[in-house]
Amino acid sequence: MIFIVLALCALITLYLYGTRNHSYWKKRGVVYENPLPFVGNDLKQILMLRNITDISADLYFKFPNERVVGSYRGSRPVLIVRDPEIIKRILVTDFNYFYPRGLNSHKSVIEPMLRNLFFADGDIWRLLRQRLTPAFSSGKLRAMFPLIAERAELLQTRVLGHASGGGGVVDARDLMARYTTDFIGACGFGLDTDALQDDNSEFRNLGKKIFAFDIKRFFLDVLKECFPNLLKNIKLLAGIERHVIHLLNLVLRQRNYKPSGRNDFIDLLIKCQEQGTIVDDSIEKFKDDGTPETARLEMDVELMAAQMFVFFAAGFETSSSATSFTLNELAHNPRVQARAQEEVDRVLAKYDNKLTYDAVKEMTYLEWTLKEGMRVFPSLGFLIRECARKYTFKELGFSVDEGVRIIIPVQALHNDPQYFDEPAEFRPERFGPDSFSEKNKYVYLPFGAGPRACIGERLGLMQSVAGLAAVLAQCSVSPAPRAPRTPLSHPASGITQNVVGGVPLVFTTRN
Repeated sequence: MIFIVLALCALITLYLYGTRNHSYWKKRGVVYENPLPFVGNDLKQILMLRNITDISADLYFKFPNERVVGSYRGSRPVLIVRDPEIIKRILVTDFNYFYPRGLNSHKSVIEPMLRNLFFADGDIWRLLRQRLTPAFSSGKLRAMFPLIAERAELLQTRVLGHASGGGGVVDARDLMARYTTDFIGACGFGLDTDALQDDNSEFRNLGKKIFAFDIKRFFLDVLKECFPNLLKNIKLLAGIERHVIHLLNLVLRQRNYKPSGRNDFIDLLIKCQEQGTIVDDSIEKFKDDGTPETARLEMDVELMAAQMFVFFAAGFETSSSATSFTLNELAHNPRVQARAQEEVDRVLAKYDNKLTYDAVKEMTYLEWTLKEGMRVFPSLGFLIRECARKYTFKELGFSVDEGVRIIIPVQALHNDPQYFDEPAEFRPERFGPDSFSEKNKYVYLPFGAGPRACIGERLGLMQSVAGLAAVLAQCSVSPAPRAPRTPLSHPASGITQNVVGGVPLVFTTRN
């Protein structure tokens, strides 16, 4: 009998622990999805049936009359924000309350490769942003464009090789990933990665390794989220860390640890190191009188490797996703494709059939087409923030505490008919100067917004438009037989949306 009582007490204790925060939204009068013990609302994600993008979109459309919706990741409260005005406040107006992304489950022990501009929070993020911003100025973009043009020509060669003989089925996702990998290798690190020509390119394999689905890594990530203190020293990126640091040391030795004059990303990191300690006011720590303390950061090799990792990973994954999905939409919308090709032909003829910086800037309709592709299927299906200290939503009549996560469901916002008329239709004209509404500024968020918006937005747009122009100048695309109309987002996708089975298309040489 005593064993039954003890077992019952243990089960009750376990249940209470697994539901300890599940009354959080009820107490605040926020509409929420009923959670399960321990897993909260994440059971479908844990079972790899739905990813975070899809789960947040489901909740977004389930409660159409709410400005915010409550949810739980395990026992942790998550607030899904549906209202553009509140989104603006989180990303911009009251940014100091929501500067963390909160992607590191244990704040005091951060995995080395995650101490980068995207994943880092607080003072590390701010000091890195301060030093790295100059790498993406207009002058730097123009100076590196010849490297983009070279890779675009290689892209054309590979596409034409596939298209010879009347047309061939090609995975556009893989094709554009090779192009962006080569671009980042050249512009970022001064290396010829040869991903467009070499099927066993080291850089291409690294990209696959970073974003390949790994069931062990998936479950470790879930466990670290549930038990951050217990598993704080486990590294999810240990193998990739060794690879990136080895590659960085190789490039540094080639340059004798000095800037090479290429003005690429590695040169910038070397210059950051030469400039010494990065110093600025803290956004995390304050003195008794309310003034900020001084924050400092040393740019050592490990920190340089972390920036190299995110520049490579974020650059090739998001751009290849955006361009391949845009090509898929063009394949199913031949009239849009014909208009985009007409613009490419006309602009290139003006520039002696050469892809130049100014030529790409003039391809406005093609840029609208890319932006419409990112509306339908944004590379980042959601934005995430974490409350840094207690914050009150006055118009909603409740407060959230430090540590509460905020999800902005980008995929859902981009496909909501109240913001984009007939969202299932592919209409690049939405982004013309006379059509795009200012009210949609905090609804259309493929690059985020505010101080933590993507630092490489202009670079990403430029290389993506150049890649699309290179393809469309020589080839037309059409749907592949038996391929799905819309690529299926992988249920195990994380921050970036991977697709199941790639994006197969038929490439045909133009007359």
